[in-house]
Amino acid sequence: MALRISRALHTQILRQAAESPGREVCGLLTGDAEAILGVLPAANVASDPATRFEIDPVTLFAAIRAEREGGPTIIGHYHSHPKGRAQPSPRDAADSGGAPRLWLLVAGNDVTAWRSGAAQGLHGAFAPIELVVESGCKVA
Repeated sequence: MALRISRALHTQILRQAAESPGREVCGLLTGDAEAILGVLPAANVASDPATRFEIDPVTLFAAIRAEREGGPTIIGHYHSHPKGRAQPSPRDAADSGGAPRLWLLVAGNDVTAWRSGAAQGLHGAFAPIELVVESGCKVA
């Protein structure tokens, strides 16, 4: 099953990563099982943002509160690998906790989608998802 994302959101994520080439950028993704409908950029509050990411808890909890009040559904998150590849790293696998979530990875001009919780997948944690960039995807 493919996951859709609008060209505008795809470009927004790539632009955010390009603007911070020396550190991992991150944020939350909203939408449903078929499409990413929104992007919520977040500050990376990791102790070493050049090599790992941690979504700002203020942004995370605000998004959770909004979701509980009928706002957009959080379906996963994204982060960049400034000096790596657009695929989960062994560190990402360790940090995933095995929970099934959507992960978007960005490196250079590449954006890939992955589902964590795949015991037989990459690093024993991730299965690839086809990401389809569309010009007409509804943006929330």
